Amino acid sequence: MVDASKKITQAQQRLINGQCHDPFSVLGLHPVAGGQGVELVVFGPHIEQLYVGDERLPMQRIENSDFFVWQGGEEVLPAHYRLQAIDKTGHEYEFYDPYSFGPQIPDFDLMLFSKGQHWHIYRHLGAHPANVDGIDGVLFATWAPNAERVSVVGDFNQWNGVRYPMRNRGSSGVWELFIPELESGSVYKYELRNAESGRILTKIDPYAQQTELRPKTASIIPPDSLYEWKDGVWLESRSKRDWMHAPTTIYEVHLGSWQRDEKGNFLNYREL
Repeated sequence: MVDASKKITQAQQRLINGQCHDPFSVLGLHPVAGGQGVELVVFGPHIEQLYVGDERLPMQRIENSDFFVWQGGEEVLPAHYRLQAIDKTGHEYEFYDPYSFGPQIPDFDLMLFSKGQHWHIYRHLGAHPANVDGIDGVLFATWAPNAERVSVVGDFNQWNGVRYPMRNRGSSGVWELFIPELESGSVYKYELRNAESGRILTKIDPYAQQTELRPKTASIIPPDSLYEWKDGVWLESRSKRDWMHAPTTIYEVHLGSWQRDEKGNFLNYREL
């Protein structure tokens, strides 16, 4: 049972203010002091009522806040519990808590990235459809070493920067967050708070694989690629020659400036 007189903590207030450097220390499941079970904390600015688990256990709102709390035995909830919400318009929906998932990018990859020796970091940074513990979703990651807080924002959270603050991966400067059940095609950006000035900035993803057409500027979560490469013959022939020490001719063209239509508009790939 949650103490009805419970007040928000300083760490929770920092999260409300958009200044929380470590949201996973505030949100999700944590042991209760004294070893009396666990406490689940969820931050829901647009939520009116909240329940957790298959039994719809009611969560209690901390007075005058948008934090919801539940306390109980550690064995009651699974590792990745579902939350049932009723928002302020009366709409009901369910979702997995992003703050029930652990770090996703291996430490080895972060070490290589910090040394400037990771040749395939694009496989980790950006937005990538992923399956974690049997749950589909999207893994976001970006590099922002001078940020106090980085969040994922988009239509899926009303572009609210305090809804999905990301996990800081220490001295690597990388921030990451796995958001379950998010689908490809959703638009997103990153909201950052500068650690020194406190300035709030909204940025597109430098590792985005797809973006909106101008004048819109948001990044787009890409679908899993289903393309089947047909370069097997060429790869086999390459393996039989010393291509690393052979002369190579590279042709390059900037399509946007190479040709336009009669009105001066850019051509798409099919038109080119």
